Amino acid sequence: MISNQILQSTIDGLKDIVKVDMAVIDTDGRVLASTFDPAGDFREEAKSFAASAADSQEMQGYQFFKVYDELLLEYIIIILGNDEDSFTAGKIAAFQIQSLQIAYKERFDKDNFIKNLLLDNLLLVDIYNRSQKLHIPTDIRRVVIVAEIDNYKEFNALESIKNLLSGRTGDFITAVDENSVIVVREVAQDEGYDDISKTANQIYALFSEKISRSLHVSYGTIVKDIREVSRSYKEAKMALDVGKIFFDERNVIAYSELGIGRLIYQLPIPLCRMFIKEIFDGSSPDDFDEETLTTINKFFENSLNVSETSRQLFIHRNTLVYRLDKLEKSTGLDLRVFEDAITFKISLMVSKYMKYMEDNR
Repeated sequence: MISNQILQSTIDGLKDIVKVDMAVIDTDGRVLASTFDPAGDFREEAKSFAASAADSQEMQGYQFFKVYDELLLEYIIIILGNDEDSFTAGKIAAFQIQSLQIAYKERFDKDNFIKNLLLDNLLLVDIYNRSQKLHIPTDIRRVVIVAEIDNYKEFNALESIKNLLSGRTGDFITAVDENSVIVVREVAQDEGYDDISKTANQIYALFSEKISRSLHVSYGTIVKDIREVSRSYKEAKMALDVGKIFFDERNVIAYSELGIGRLIYQLPIPLCRMFIKEIFDGSSPDDFDEETLTTINKFFENSLNVSETSRQLFIHRNTLVYRLDKLEKSTGLDLRVFEDAITFKISLMVSKYMKYMEDNR
């Protein structure tokens, strides 16, 4: 159904061209848009005209024209006047509203198709058949970008992103829930992840001044066939969750940047608990004091370099060695040994994952 605002804008434009007043009513006679003030309602006329076999009819100084949605009568055009110019204006108006309706219906069908494609609700044969029917190329490179914006309707986010990307005719912008807007972005042959990152950051910048903590943007990997779009969407969704756990300082993140975090994210919680128990003998990384955690994180940031870590922590090298020795005695892991460092790093990430999952049940 075309909005009344669009109908009004259309017939206002038509009146400027054909210099004839007109109105659009539904099959019950309700006026949806008009360029003149009708005297009374058109309920009886609409009922009579809808029941007739004629596509146009003159009644009480007005001319009536039917507009169909396939075989179903959708709108009735009313033209003020009964001369030949009025009849021509009515035919033009009916054709224009009919064409507008087809365009809106195709747009809705495309949006519905993209939503079902993202959610894996289509069989493979249906994907290609409907793509062909809707004139959507199947072998174009695409990537999915997800902008998570709590209550996005409040910020008119969907329309804002459509306006931002209005020059990109091959993109699809839609939503499948109340908290995120999805962009299926067409990727040209000469474009890469730097271009996708630029688009993602533009979307973030669009809302960053209005929204802060509840705004995150992520994107999946580039796919080469339309049937793989749902995979890119799942990757982008995973990037949102994993990013909040392990990259909470970043607001824009790519699936390809998740590293080992995306593996840990898929581990069952009971297995994580068992792993932590085996490594820390019943304790947890959360039990470490702030000084110890700062030392550990800085040591990892500097690729296990003792000298550089002590310099950045503003402590003597021997002090850092003492802290590492103390940690080894309590955990049995020497962070100066690569294998132990890897085990400890994974343990910290697993612990962080478990805490996040428990807090977001």
